[in-house]
Amino acid sequence: MTVRRVALLTAGGFAPCLSSAVGGLIERYTEIAPDVEIIAYQHGYHGLLLGNKVVVSDEVRKHAGVLHRFGGSPIGNSRVKLTNRADAEKRGLVQPGQDPLQVAAEQLKADGVDVLHTIGGDDTNTTAADLAAYLAEHDYDLTVVGLPKTIDNDVVPIRQSLGAWTAAEEAAHFAANIIGEHRSGPRMLIVHEVMGRHCGWLTAAAAAKYREWLDAQEWVPGIGLSRERWDIHAVFVPELALDIDAEAQRLKTVMDTQGNVNIFLSEGAGMHEIVAQLEASGQEVLRDAFGHVRLDTINPGQWFAKQFAAKLGAEKVMVQKSGYYSRAAAANAEDLRLIKSMTDLAVECALRGESGVIGHDEENGDRLRAIEFPRIAGGKAFDVTQPWFGSLLADIGQPLVPASHE
Repeated sequence: MTVRRVALLTAGGFAPCLSSAVGGLIERYTEIAPDVEIIAYQHGYHGLLLGNKVVVSDEVRKHAGVLHRFGGSPIGNSRVKLTNRADAEKRGLVQPGQDPLQVAAEQLKADGVDVLHTIGGDDTNTTAADLAAYLAEHDYDLTVVGLPKTIDNDVVPIRQSLGAWTAAEEAAHFAANIIGEHRSGPRMLIVHEVMGRHCGWLTAAAAAKYREWLDAQEWVPGIGLSRERWDIHAVFVPELALDIDAEAQRLKTVMDTQGNVNIFLSEGAGMHEIVAQLEASGQEVLRDAFGHVRLDTINPGQWFAKQFAAKLGAEKVMVQKSGYYSRAAAANAEDLRLIKSMTDLAVECALRGESGVIGHDEENGDRLRAIEFPRIAGGKAFDVTQPWFGSLLADIGQPLVPASHE
């Protein structure tokens, strides 16, 4: 296969890997295939539908390494679902009656794209596979090589998604300052809301990182600077069953003893209960183009804080969200190493015409490879039975009761 032009796009929510992944792909092509032209669609599928793109110049190639130092995405993201025709029409991305999938495919064909690199979650990458299938039916050969981006670390069957390690570390940094507020009033309840719609990995990993930080500190309990007050007292994730009354009783003892309670909460924990309560009261629950509940409109942290505040006798309540602080951060050293290995393989696969999503295949000995698109899915649950998480809950006195999946 002869590759003359490749296209890059980033889509979905931000993660601390996008800028670096774009930089890594540009660097690798420049190293081993400098004659290949690179274009970048602006704001993901939004730009693809509108034909909005930039050509990666020699000057950009020369300075691509700078992108590793930044978070966000230099080429822009959006949430566009190509199978949601009504939403695409409403936003002016296609004309009435047009099929967004066809429009996107025809744009790739018109731009002479041989390889499409998508950096995103399961929706982003499986949509790219649909584009390739459509073009194949119309005698146009397109290789699609995706990179897995999600701070939730919830892509099946990929062991570790790009940006997730950094997001956990950044959430822990955020928590250190927020939990420092615990002496700003007596009987303080602090809820740290962490991103994670269906998967609690990020919340759990952030809690573990934060407690590593606690382990490295010195304490002066005689003046009130105690590890117990700075510690996490509860971790709520979607994969754990939650008995609010029982947890309130346990945490009230902490409140009575220490004078404060700190909770790490995954935004997806208790989501079904919250939505049911809101809809039963007649309130409309807004959803995005993918049909996902817009969690920013239902405020899970506030809901949980309200449930616990009265039961704990809290005099002051603080709810803080670390998501936007974490997801646009620059990749840390651990993620940079992972990004480098994945972008290098992505380019090699692209040049030999091998499509798939790059990742360590959990169903194939954790081997780094281009995983077949039909096997890619979102919503991988966090395994709460892992020893490190069980030890964390045991340390803070919280029972480990997996949620029922019936």
